[in-house]
Amino acid sequence: MWDPKKYLDFADHRARPFFELVGRIDAEKPRTVVDLGCGPGTLTGVLGERWPEARIDALDSSPEMVREARERGVAARVLDVHDWQPDAETDVVVCNAVLQWVPDHLALLGEWMAALPRGAWFALQVPGNFDAPSHRAIRALATEPRWQGALGEIALRSADAVPDPRAYVAVMIAEGTGVDVWETTYLQRLTGPDPVLEWVTGTALTPIRGALDNADWQEFRTELAPRLRNAYPQMADGSTWFPFRRIFAVAHKA
Repeated sequence: MWDPKKYLDFADHRARPFFELVGRIDAEKPRTVVDLGCGPGTLTGVLGERWPEARIDALDSSPEMVREARERGVAARVLDVHDWQPDAETDVVVCNAVLQWVPDHLALLGEWMAALPRGAWFALQVPGNFDAPSHRAIRALATEPRWQGALGEIALRSADAVPDPRAYVAVMIAEGTGVDVWETTYLQRLTGPDPVLEWVTGTALTPIRGALDNADWQEFRTELAPRLRNAYPQMADGSTWFPFRRIFAVAHKA
């Protein structure tokens, strides 16, 4: 279960890649702009401001996120990405920090690119930090005997949750299609007690939270906290610097 408020604890850091992604889309007057995985809808309005004449189609697989988006006035709907297909008027698709949760997303991406109309843009961004100390610490703790039984068969993102950036080029490029792929590692300054733990609570720990009762959840967090503090030590001024790699891909279908 997604917690929109916890996700938004680091709204500025989470928004920056979105703006850098959308800034590479050069569509002038799209008919339909799709926010594919709109989350709590905090950034969907940016798309409406950028293209005020377009129909904005916002969707997310999480009912909690869609509920939060609707409370913000976004006409979002619940839909899994596997059930979405572009139509003849889908001129812009923005998929921000979504596909890392979809193991078969390269195959989906190929289908979407083939179905998009000529002139359409598809822009995606995914975290590329699944081999970072934070995620290694989560996987190491979750696979200890104490937690294996409680967690069962939940799917934790491994280092291969997203491919090498060149894989996106191979899937998105075609004759006459322009593709721009890049990666950025943000050195994020976090503050407060156990800020990396709070960061991953809103994202990577979501499947674990859903599998545990309240008591076990608090115990898991308590055991994880010192491991994250050791991996990301606090500086003398009280800040914690958290490197975060992200992968971007923007395709324009000629």
